[in-house]
Amino acid sequence: MDRALGLIETRGLIAGIEASDAAVKAAESVISQLEYNVPGMVTVKLRGGVADVQAAVEAGASAARRVGEVISAHVIPRPHEDVEALIAHEPESTMTGPDVLMKRTGEKKDGKSKK
Repeated sequence: MDRALGLIETRGLIAGIEASDAAVKAAESVISQLEYNVPGMVTVKLRGGVADVQAAVEAGASAARRVGEVISAHVIPRPHEDVEALIAHEPESTMTGPDVLMKRTGEKKDGKSKK
């Protein structure tokens, strides 16, 4: 199956969480990371098949617009390995808090449960 990268960038955490929730409910996609950028900006990174990620990004962006502001939403089908290396980074502490790297098991990268 072809893999895709979906990106939804929002202003505000609530819009980012709403986008994430709607995206994974709409299609067979997985949240691979929530990235906290400059204060108030959140980027949701989704993975899955091309059609699933496209549907997830559309649903997530639509849901986020109802509660906040969407800066950008985009799907990259079959990203090149150089792009993969560029965006696949370890969670880091930012001005607004640590990035969160998600696994399918529902654990953070450091192995601690999300409970």
